[in-house]
Amino acid sequence: MTTAELIEAPSSVATASNSTTMKALVYLGPGKRSWEEKPRPSIHEPGDAIVRVTTSTICGTDLHILKGDLPAVPAGRILGHEAVGVVEQVGTGVSKFRVGDKVLVSCVTACLTCDFCRKQMYSHCRTGGWILGCMIDGTQAEFVRIPHADGSLYSLPAGADEEAMVMLSDILPTGFECGVLNGQVKPGDTVAIVGAGPVGLAVLLTAQFYSPAAIFMIDLDDKRLAVAGQFGATNVINSSDGNAAKRVMELTDGGGVDVAIEAVGVPGTFGICQEIVAPGGRIANVGVHGKPVELHLEKLWDRNITITTRLVDTVTTPMLLKIVRSGKLQPAKLVTHRFAMSDIMKAYDTFGNAAKEGALKVVLSN
Repeated sequence: MTTAELIEAPSSVATASNSTTMKALVYLGPGKRSWEEKPRPSIHEPGDAIVRVTTSTICGTDLHILKGDLPAVPAGRILGHEAVGVVEQVGTGVSKFRVGDKVLVSCVTACLTCDFCRKQMYSHCRTGGWILGCMIDGTQAEFVRIPHADGSLYSLPAGADEEAMVMLSDILPTGFECGVLNGQVKPGDTVAIVGAGPVGLAVLLTAQFYSPAAIFMIDLDDKRLAVAGQFGATNVINSSDGNAAKRVMELTDGGGVDVAIEAVGVPGTFGICQEIVAPGGRIANVGVHGKPVELHLEKLWDRNITITTRLVDTVTTPMLLKIVRSGKLQPAKLVTHRFAMSDIMKAYDTFGNAAKEGALKVVLSN
């Protein structure tokens, strides 16, 4: 049997499900997108769940796709990999979730049983990983199919702040795992975060778990730097004059930083990290790179430098959920703009012109 049996939804949900189409944001090739009618997803495998999206958002990675930086993403793909929603249908192999459950959708799909999943490298799951909005249709739609639902969804309590919770789909675990954990931030460290966008700010928020002595935030945008100052950065540096590295070295008496975290994904920001890292330091790359960068081994080869890369595995999502629920971490502060899902084209225009619009995270409500 190739199509799983469905657990039927309550009558009110079943009525809402009678339509066979939905609205979705579709990638049509580099520079092209459309809000259009698409077939509503259905169960393909026993482990699938169909989630009715109630809150979603736009990621910098979506912008990279639209620029053509990820050529593996085909035209016709529904974008998006972040969402909160309500379970609409489940396949016969789903054991942790039932119709009507409120859930957080992880940006990474995990089967929990393959060799990579057993090593908690969910991003490299043999039948999952980062596939939503990339290799399969994503969450910027009224409904989304979630493969391996038991390993890819998280239960949310009734009344949970959806704007806060949707930040746990991607940017908080990404900033924490790829930046803070890979960078091995320790008490007393001096940390520089290059890029004060949403992910860079997520790094800033979670780096403070480990009480670094100083956190330098570097960006081109004074508005974002002001937010970084409010969120706990000890120094903010505008890099538009090309002297950011020089300024960091002055602030560290020529020593450089213990941890340099790249959170943009362009050659220039990775270059700054190489210029400011101290001997024995760590460079943690977080950004999505669509172009080659220069690795200056002629300057780094004898300095005991560690360079790390990572795609978020979301292994820390349960822990981050607890901290957000406690109120000690407030990711909803990252939200600057709110749109109805049907206004997603305008939302993309706003997010794509973040500096002009003062945008960090835009929230889409359905």
